[in-house]
Amino acid sequence: MLHKFKIRQMVRLVRAPISDSRASGSGIYEVTRLMPADETGEVSYRIRAGVTERAVRESEIRA
Repeated sequence: MLHKFKIRQMVRLVRAPISDSRASGSGIYEVTRLMPADETGEVSYRIRAGVTERAVRESEIRA
């Protein structure tokens, strides 16, 4: 599966749990690394907003 997003592209989380203290205040993250597909075939990304960095699946983010 090919990656839909590129490194340094700005993305938004589709939905962040309200209690998730790691969520960016603005909801905007920068893609920092492309990761391989998991066992389901869906690719993942490392994204960052300020000092917060997290791993997300492609279905969890939008451009």
